[in-house]
Amino acid sequence: MRNTVLEAVRALLPAIADRARATDEKGHVPEKTVRELQDAGVFRMLQPRPFGGHESDPVDFYQTVRAISAACCSTGWITSVLGVHPWHLGLFTAEAQAEVWGHDPDTLLSSAYAPVGRLTPVDEGYRLTGHWSFSSGCGYAGWALLGALVVGDQGRPVDFLTVLVPRSDYRIEDAWDVVGLRGTASNDIVVDQALVPPHRVIRNYETAQLKGPGQKTNPGPLYRLPFAAVFTSAVTAPLVGAVAGGYSSYVRLMRERTRLSLGGGRFAEDPHTQVAVARAASEIEATILQMDHNIGELTARAAAGQDIPMELRLRTRRDQVRGTERTIAAIDLLFKTAGGNSLRRGNPIERVWRDAHAGSVHVANDVERTLAMYGRNALGLTVEDNLI
Repeated sequence: MRNTVLEAVRALLPAIADRARATDEKGHVPEKTVRELQDAGVFRMLQPRPFGGHESDPVDFYQTVRAISAACCSTGWITSVLGVHPWHLGLFTAEAQAEVWGHDPDTLLSSAYAPVGRLTPVDEGYRLTGHWSFSSGCGYAGWALLGALVVGDQGRPVDFLTVLVPRSDYRIEDAWDVVGLRGTASNDIVVDQALVPPHRVIRNYETAQLKGPGQKTNPGPLYRLPFAAVFTSAVTAPLVGAVAGGYSSYVRLMRERTRLSLGGGRFAEDPHTQVAVARAASEIEATILQMDHNIGELTARAAAGQDIPMELRLRTRRDQVRGTERTIAAIDLLFKTAGGNSLRRGNPIERVWRDAHAGSVHVANDVERTLAMYGRNALGLTVEDNLI
């Protein structure tokens, strides 16, 4: 089937690429870009149909994210992260979804899933207090999805929840001063004693069991996929797209560039450059093939009403973190062989190198931990983790 959103997005890519340097230098994606992406329907791709969404095939969503990221990684990153949250909200109660989208289906949500919030039970639900970092694109969002622990009478955590909080209940602190993904404006969110009613919380344990109250309103297969697969793929997809864009820039530049040292000559005739092109292309294509294949299989099983086995969930995470690892290897190789000019600020190779490395440190890209979980399962040991 046609990816009509991607077709609409392609017309925006030249302008997004032209704004990439300014996005990096100013530290945020232009509001004009966000509006254009909203008009193209990107942020509604994983949004439930009852609330104005498309309920697109998630493979189409990641394909669209990769295309945007090839033009500007920061823009692709916030598109992916803000674009995956409608899927998560689709697991919440219908009442919570109506609060967010009832008056404006274009309302966006940011997130900070680390369980640093403290939830205290009260008669009306919970009182929430906390300070979260790294909420990408939070300045464009009207709501936030925040990780928090329920604290019992003894002051000890008794449950891990994700809570939905309106913009009126938190403040944003400008704390984003980093080396890569500078344009994502991944600032801090601070909440002080906000009231959270019961319909705006969801247990992470139930989400891991592929359950959610929103499935009554949204019975489609999209909302029976593992959070770990959907969200972590949304973290890796921008990096793959950005490195693919960097690869295209590298090939285009190297076709014409001549070497001023080591005897001169055209880079295109250098066997080391030729091998770098081949290796980088293979790493990028292998990542896309594996990730799309796994997401496609998950979706097919959900559509058929089949159980999703632990082996497939672990394989999806294995290939997702390996995908990040592969794309880092690809951009490192291109950066190393691009010559001294790749060090200049504003050079697309330099920016992609910084952005990809910045994205690789996200908790969803913890390669060793994730691979160890796959190995444990293969060797017959029990695996317990929220990101599986």
